[in-house]
Amino acid sequence: MKSITVEELRELQESGADFQLIDVREDYEYDEANLGGLLIPLATVIDEADQIDKDKRVIIHCRSGKRSANAIAALEGMKGYTNLENLEGGILAYIDAFGLDD
Repeated sequence: MKSITVEELRELQESGADFQLIDVREDYEYDEANLGGLLIPLATVIDEADQIDKDKRVIIHCRSGKRSANAIAALEGMKGYTNLENLEGGILAYIDAFGLDD
């Protein structure tokens, strides 16, 4: 499974790179804090897979990295995705490194 650090994600965001960010946490978690990605909770990720781009870089995150790893494993196994990356440490690591007040 490919992964990306929060520092690498921040560089992509600042450079304006073309990628898709998917948040697989629950609605209430997203409402509390988010990185601006598309919300597709883990329980619905297979059913909602048509919202996930197969033709560009896709970074998937959750709170700490476990649910996003599960989402990637499911999408790769059941839907044939090859362009997915897991955000190491999830949103907790991102907030720890950069905060959310940008």
